[in-house]
Amino acid sequence: MSAYCIPSSTELARRIRCRALRMVHHARASHIGSCLSCADLLAVLYHEILRVDPCRPDWPDRDRFILSKGHAAAALYAALAERGFFPVARLDTFGDDGTQLATHVARHGVPGVDFATGSLGHGLSVGAGMALASRRDGRPGRVFVLLSDGECDEGSTWEAALFAAHHGLDNLVAILDYNKIQSFGRVTEVLGLEPLADKWRSFGWVVRELDGHDHVRILGELRAVPFTPGRPSVVVAHTIKGKGVSFMEDQLLWHYRSPDDAQLAAALAELGEPS
Repeated sequence: MSAYCIPSSTELARRIRCRALRMVHHARASHIGSCLSCADLLAVLYHEILRVDPCRPDWPDRDRFILSKGHAAAALYAALAERGFFPVARLDTFGDDGTQLATHVARHGVPGVDFATGSLGHGLSVGAGMALASRRDGRPGRVFVLLSDGECDEGSTWEAALFAAHHGLDNLVAILDYNKIQSFGRVTEVLGLEPLADKWRSFGWVVRELDGHDHVRILGELRAVPFTPGRPSVVVAHTIKGKGVSFMEDQLLWHYRSPDDAQLAAALAELGEPS
């Protein structure tokens, strides 16, 4: 079903959460907490912001989107299917042997994916290159990159931040899914990032901080990019890992755990979806 038939970004976010839960359960995969934390950001992007055409996924003047936190692949595939890039039924192959819907974002054979991700720290570098190429080619397309907070441990992220500011890439927008939990602990325990917004400012970016589950605020800020002409924009979105499922919220356990049958049913019930 195309997102044109979905009445709101909040309904799209609910569907993304439900589909990601089913996919991760089916594949006995990981990272459902990461999928749930970024579902609202993806929903606003694909329902309201991104200039894309599911009938022409390679349209040269489209906006590009990179899910740099590629471990949340299930959420992105769900958004693309709901937006009409491929049939929703194809989501049932997630994680199967031979599937093109790999458990980290794959590009080959997946319409709507602009870059395969999974190895953290690469997305912003590639996005900066795309933004520079788009500007030099005189094309109107913008580049949006959704990062994890754990990626801000990576030096390559900050090299890309320097590069983007140096080249004045105001067609580049970074969105940071700041759920404050990474692979093996809380960000404050693994490698503290604060003052995070000030770090981005010092690298020459224009920063907005917001609640990453507030669709009105997300939409308002993303409609306003670039925040300052001639400078790249970054949205620091404060989110909750596992958002939408009470027993998964803010729990490190759900970075790597897959829900069993009973947990899936309980999670879907909370989201208003029959199991």
